[in-house]
Amino acid sequence: MVGGGPAGAATAYWLAQAGHDVVVVERKTFPRDKTCGDGLTPRAVRQLADMGLEDQVAAGHHRFVGLRAVAHGVTLELPWPDHPHFPSHGYVVRRRHLDQLVAEHAVKAGATLLQGSEVLGPVLERGLVAGAVVRRGASAEPEELRARYVVVADGANSRFGRALGTSRNRSYPLGMAIRGYWRSPRHDDPWIESALDVRDRNGASLPGYGWIFPLGDGTINVGIGLLSTFRHWRQVNTSHLMAEFAATAPARWGISPETQVGQPTGGRLPMAGSVGPKAGPTWLAVGDAAGSVNPFNGEGIDYAYETGRMAAGVVSEALTSGDGLALQRYPEMLRREFGLYFKVARGFAAIIGRPVLMRELTRVGMHSRSLMEWVLRIMANLLRPDELGPAETAYRAVAALARLVPERSP
Repeated sequence: MVGGGPAGAATAYWLAQAGHDVVVVERKTFPRDKTCGDGLTPRAVRQLADMGLEDQVAAGHHRFVGLRAVAHGVTLELPWPDHPHFPSHGYVVRRRHLDQLVAEHAVKAGATLLQGSEVLGPVLERGLVAGAVVRRGASAEPEELRARYVVVADGANSRFGRALGTSRNRSYPLGMAIRGYWRSPRHDDPWIESALDVRDRNGASLPGYGWIFPLGDGTINVGIGLLSTFRHWRQVNTSHLMAEFAATAPARWGISPETQVGQPTGGRLPMAGSVGPKAGPTWLAVGDAAGSVNPFNGEGIDYAYETGRMAAGVVSEALTSGDGLALQRYPEMLRREFGLYFKVARGFAAIIGRPVLMRELTRVGMHSRSLMEWVLRIMANLLRPDELGPAETAYRAVAALARLVPERSP
């Protein structure tokens, strides 16, 4: 396993649980920070529960019941919907705690974790990936770690994946996000909050959407995200967006320079399955290394867990049967599970990137609780199986509306 974050640790857990020998190589040493909103939606909670970890998460971290949407002077509190497969709650957990918890759980299941170890590149044998060149510590000599199969889980930049020929489809949306922490009197608020109409201190509209996630430990995670579908996204200063959002956030959160904890950090997120290929004869890509981030809300943790679990299933089958062709079923599994949803998301991302259109859609939507409840189900990928067709129909209707709106802001 190249990488011990959510995708790598989940893959390792499921493979070790199935009785296979697994080595996870993680460049950092746990606990380590990661730029993230720290929110776990019901889909992620389901994966943690299946790994036997929800009780530990629940015991020490903040639970929330839904989303508070704020826009155009209107506030709606939207509980997570009832669903036959997913719970109706989420958690907010700092990544420094969450990633260590899952990685250690994989070790307890039988995986070997090499922390503070850098993967320098693949080991190739007759043109096939046969392991990785690893340096265990900054002063150690490189060594070869050989494996029947390699899972690429080294995140959004995925240097190892690029060495194998993976690349991002640039026609797909790319996300940019920045977040920081503040002390807050509402650190244990039962709702996560999303600002759908972000404005600067002069009242001018800003691209993107903001979030405030209570951590229950005296602090809140505050951030803002932006998609590459916004026409001038390359010229956007995300630090400026963050400063303006923090300055204009609702006073109830108590956000000020005096309550800030450390400096904000940011990063880029490949989305909607944008990275490929996702499989080779002896390797698979999972999580952010496969571009598995939800364009609707920037969520990547759930998809890391889910793609890792799928990858573990086909690798286990290949190891058990001796037939490496099992790995080639993985891209089709991803297509069946996420294909339609990511197709809808990619199209809708173009709308999210149109500030004029988004202002009008949110202005209308915020006056209809039933519509916003539907939007929440779509954004969090919590539609029931019988709702998937209507979701695509709804997107087509909005796409038709988008064509009527001028490209340029007035």
